[in-house]
Amino acid sequence: MEESGRSRRRISDGPSDPRRRRTLAGAALAAVVLASMTSGSTTLAPPLRASAGPVATGGEAALGPCRITATLGVQMSEGLPTPPGYAHSTGTVRALTLMVDFPDAQGTEPALSRYAEFFPQTTQWFRTASYGRLEYKPDIPVPQWLRMPQSFAAYGIERGSPYEPGYRRLVKDIVAAADSRVNFAAYDLVNILMSPNAGPSALDTVLSVTFSGNEDAPLADGVPLSNTSFVYSRQDDGSGSYRETGYRVLPHENGHVFGLPDLYTPEGGGAVGHWDIMSEDWGANNDMLGWHKWKLGWLDNSQVGCSSARAGVSEYVLSPLSAAGTGRKLIFVPLSDESGYAVEVRTRTGNDEAVCKPGVLVYRVSTDVDTGRGPITVADSAKDSGGCTRRPNVHAELSDAPFAAGETFVDRERGVRVGVVGVDGAGNYRVRVTRG
Repeated sequence: MEESGRSRRRISDGPSDPRRRRTLAGAALAAVVLASMTSGSTTLAPPLRASAGPVATGGEAALGPCRITATLGVQMSEGLPTPPGYAHSTGTVRALTLMVDFPDAQGTEPALSRYAEFFPQTTQWFRTASYGRLEYKPDIPVPQWLRMPQSFAAYGIERGSPYEPGYRRLVKDIVAAADSRVNFAAYDLVNILMSPNAGPSALDTVLSVTFSGNEDAPLADGVPLSNTSFVYSRQDDGSGSYRETGYRVLPHENGHVFGLPDLYTPEGGGAVGHWDIMSEDWGANNDMLGWHKWKLGWLDNSQVGCSSARAGVSEYVLSPLSAAGTGRKLIFVPLSDESGYAVEVRTRTGNDEAVCKPGVLVYRVSTDVDTGRGPITVADSAKDSGGCTRRPNVHAELSDAPFAAGETFVDRERGVRVGVVGVDGAGNYRVRVTRG
């Protein structure tokens, strides 16, 4: 879940289903978000950090039609480039990490044990997903629990509540408890790891939330805590997967710090399934979509093909997205200034351990759809099949969404066909895009 801008509207969701748990619930998202989408935060200390995805903003003219831009008034638009105000997503990122407990929810284990639930796994996940372009460095200047002066209940923290009023009181107390040992101005983002017994179980209500690009954030050491993630109870459904993959709630929340939207919807993960950690972060490991990797600057322009011609046939060779290397990883087929189809190859490599049907993934990107409302939709090559996985907390229906050799995605209304011509021994797929 994320929070960005100054106000939000409520989107309800059934809290008992762990696959549907982290909507934009609570607080409101309104047109005033326009300011945070079109310019950097007015309270950020100059100079502003580079916006996420500096590589994706380069000047290759051939890619121009495929850089569909952010839509004004849309929160956390999928458009390129990501506006200023978010944390930079390449190079070294310093992540201040604090462990917090309460008089009525005291840590029952050492604070460093809580820290170890997320690190070094989060650092490694980002290193693998970014092909080494993001060096995520957590720092714990206070290795003990920071005890808050009020009970957890007294702060009135609710699901998705914004920086007013409970969070302002909480953050003020966190800063007061840590400020003698922490220079908040030295960090790119902040992680607050709550004692896991603070608040309800994640099986009932997920309180984990991120405030990103938020110009009204409280100040600490002269800088706004505008890119801050709060992680609450353990996302543990008893399936046995938590010890290996429970840390992934933090890379998901930090994805918002880099400007990425939620890809699940009020109905759950049926739009994207397990193909991006911004959709599903429980259960088995998974990577990010190629569009996000381009947006974050993890793919070079040379690794992206732009099928912008209104008619004709183009062929491309795509290497697996999660495999390191310089080959082409993404094709984009623009439909309008606000939307288009992305095409990539997903196999069981890198972070993509849960892939049960390798192949060519096709999905539509829409920059005029709010976070949590379905800005990306994956095309299912085998509709109503029930999928090819039974792993816990993986959206089964979309698990076999990729197109195999000999299969074709067709959008007759828009005159787009994406055919998978074949695959070579190295796992590279030849893809034919037909327009018109």
